[in-house]
Amino acid sequence: MMPVNEMKLCFESRSCNESFARSAVAAFVAVLDPNVEELSDIKTAVSEAVTNCIVHGYKNDIGTVYIHVKIFEGALVRILIKDRGCGIADIKKAMEPLFTTGNAEERSGMGFTVMEASMDKVKVTSKMGMGTTVTLTKYIKAKD
Repeated sequence: MMPVNEMKLCFESRSCNESFARSAVAAFVAVLDPNVEELSDIKTAVSEAVTNCIVHGYKNDIGTVYIHVKIFEGALVRILIKDRGCGIADIKKAMEPLFTTGNAEERSGMGFTVMEASMDKVKVTSKMGMGTTVTLTKYIKAKD
């Protein structure tokens, strides 16, 4: 299936860029006229995925976060968020609620759970030492 529109974005893995990424994706998807809840869900999931790249993927280093958003016929949005950081050893474990490899006092371990609650589908692929890709899929409901 070919996208009807797409955009790519890359930026340094700095916490200050998380809100930029969230806003940029929301602005791009706005052409589909999502309702407030759908737009909020997308922004929340993007925020969580980008934060994971910054906090867990690159840990204390600065790397690049890549975002590729595609819009398909039928108001389907697919968002790929990728880092080339340390990777995830056990994806299934990492996706368990309350699991975190970060500081437990600062991190809730709910990032993937929030993504799954916000999107129609979440897929995670990762290779140790090579990085992680999170694919977020959302169908925007047609207006009545």
